Amino acid sequence: MEILIAVLIVLLSCLGLALGLMLRGKPLQTSCEGVACIGGGQCAVCPRRARAEEA
Repeated sequence: MEILIAVLIVLLSCLGLALGLMLRGKPLQTSCEGVACIGGGQCAVCPRRARAEEA
C-alpha cells in the first residue's frame, strides 16, 4: 500500500510540473542559464562566475 501511495505522489508531482510548464508557455531555464555553456565547461559569461570573481 505504501508503494502505491508513493507512486501516486510522484505521478501527481510530475503532473503538476508538466501543467505548470504548459501553462507558462516558455522553455525550461536553469538557475544560471548554464545550458548555453555546456560545450566549454566554465562559461566566461556565467553570472555566478562573474559574481564570484567580484567578491
